[in-house]
Amino acid sequence: MRAARLIKMVLLLQARPSITGAELARELEVSERTVTRDAAALSEAGIPVYADRGRAGGYRLIGGYRTRLTGLGRTEAEALFLSGVPSALREMGLADAASAARLKVSAALLPELRDASHTVAQRFHLDAPGWWREPETPELLPSIADAVWDDLRITVRYRRRDAEVRRELEPYGLVLKAGVWYLAARAEGGFRVYRVDRFAAVEPSGARFTRAEDFELPAFWEERADQFARSILREQAVVRLTPAGARWLPHVTDRAAAEEAVRAAGEPDGQGRITVTLPVESYEVALAQLLGLGPEAEVLGPPELRELFADAARRTARLYE
Repeated sequence: MRAARLIKMVLLLQARPSITGAELARELEVSERTVTRDAAALSEAGIPVYADRGRAGGYRLIGGYRTRLTGLGRTEAEALFLSGVPSALREMGLADAASAARLKVSAALLPELRDASHTVAQRFHLDAPGWWREPETPELLPSIADAVWDDLRITVRYRRRDAEVRRELEPYGLVLKAGVWYLAARAEGGFRVYRVDRFAAVEPSGARFTRAEDFELPAFWEERADQFARSILREQAVVRLTPAGARWLPHVTDRAAAEEAVRAAGEPDGQGRITVTLPVESYEVALAQLLGLGPEAEVLGPPELRELFADAARRTARLYE
């Protein structure tokens, strides 16, 4: 346990010019007194840890000291090789850089760990795009990725439903969701999300921007994705479901909305059915989705939606007469 903590401490010191005892204690989840003892132990072992005293003081490594990655265990090494998404790297134009990085990491590992990349590749593979669609790499994705890496402002032309608009953006991060690339960027009015395949032109301005220190891409995406999912569910359908229909509802419509609707349903009726109020994108979309449940779902309302289902049922019955 202590050996792992000492290795982590060296890596933290290696990653930053200077770090305070309080920061180290928080990162390592120990007391500042333990940090002092660990720093002394590292110094005795020949690792040049130096402590600056005073209010602005902290710990740092001197003499350009760097450690090799020989402290990695097999599980850690395999997790490292598992962390990449090959298709995403290839689409961003980073496949060669990623390959070189993997070779360098492999060369730094102990001999008995150098098969880690092979053992992981034989066991795990991430296929990001959804089923039944051929993924297309947006032509301008590599240019946008370069701007994201270098914190470069870009001038873009973006296709909206009704027109093409020009925008000045600060590109913060890229997200690959079900085979579709999105750009999180700051524009006038705050942060927004753009579909990369809707960019008609991207031109780096050559000027760098300063990132907001509190911006976290995963948290931002989770919040915006949830807002988007809820924003498109503008209508409601009242549906009576059999037990089988309740189980299958999350598989044919928005999963979160379906699960929430089932949890909020009252007690089953005498036939074991529950009645749910389900948010839906539109009546036409609800028709296409809920027809997949067949006789396991009965739409009770609104009246115009029920009539759509009644008409579909009549036309279906005529096909099989």
